Amino acid sequence: MPNEFNQRIVDEFRANGGRVGGPFEKARLLLLTTTGARTGAPHTTPLGYYPDGGEQVLVIASAGGAPRHPDWYRNLLAYPRVTVEDGVFVYEAEAHVLERPERDRVFARAVEADPGWAEYQAKTDRVIPVVALRAIPKDGPPQMNAGSMAEGLKVVHDAFRRELALIREEVTRQGAQLGAQLRVNCLTLCQGLHNHHTGEGLGIFPMLADRHPRLAPVLDRLRREHEQIAELLEELRRVVAAPGTGPGRVRSDVERLTTALEAHLTYEEEHLIPLLAAPAAPGAPR
Repeated sequence: MPNEFNQRIVDEFRANGGRVGGPFEKARLLLLTTTGARTGAPHTTPLGYYPDGGEQVLVIASAGGAPRHPDWYRNLLAYPRVTVEDGVFVYEAEAHVLERPERDRVFARAVEADPGWAEYQAKTDRVIPVVALRAIPKDGPPQMNAGSMAEGLKVVHDAFRRELALIREEVTRQGAQLGAQLRVNCLTLCQGLHNHHTGEGLGIFPMLADRHPRLAPVLDRLRREHEQIAELLEELRRVVAAPGTGPGRVRSDVERLTTALEAHLTYEEEHLIPLLAAPAAPGAPR
């Protein structure tokens, strides 16, 4: 795609916490910054991606079925260390080109989710590569795309809302059987929500309890809702992991989760964001 077109997407993505409009409004997008193989200069490219269990994400070097690999792919072959922006976090990652037969297995999963990948492969003699982007462990959490804790909470919540909306649409489009990639998408969402709620229970909630003792009833309700959502997540995991599960059963579980989670997120935002946005009173615990 032309650089000017790419740059508009990059700017919109960064300005709106990962949200973009137009043809990519309902796509999973990330920004991949690579180091130029010839110039050594950074280059940022918006790419569609697939979840892969939370430990890594997958990108496909299709270039629309062009005869040559895209520039970003040639760059990461020379410099595998890259920067990933997913709308919530910015983190360093190591790029690993999948070897066959793993590449073939993952590519088949992508084709099942979107037949367009098969059309791209049919247009070119090259084997379209699949690349895993694996976060590089470091001290502390990854950099959040937010200027404050209040903004960060909203960014995270909106990312979960977008992912649930995508999964609902994907379930609706399924045939008689649940696709392999959709199973991965559901399981990755479950793990992400579990991690988020665990972090809140260990971090934000105790901090707010110290600063605002009168908030105890709100925090108690949020903790109970965490337990209820955990039960819904476990049921969704069980259903998704069962062989032969049909989309109808998954759809009903996803709808129950969506209803409960949206009510929970809205209540949490109404009560916690104003407190997280306010400066701590003198002498209050920090």
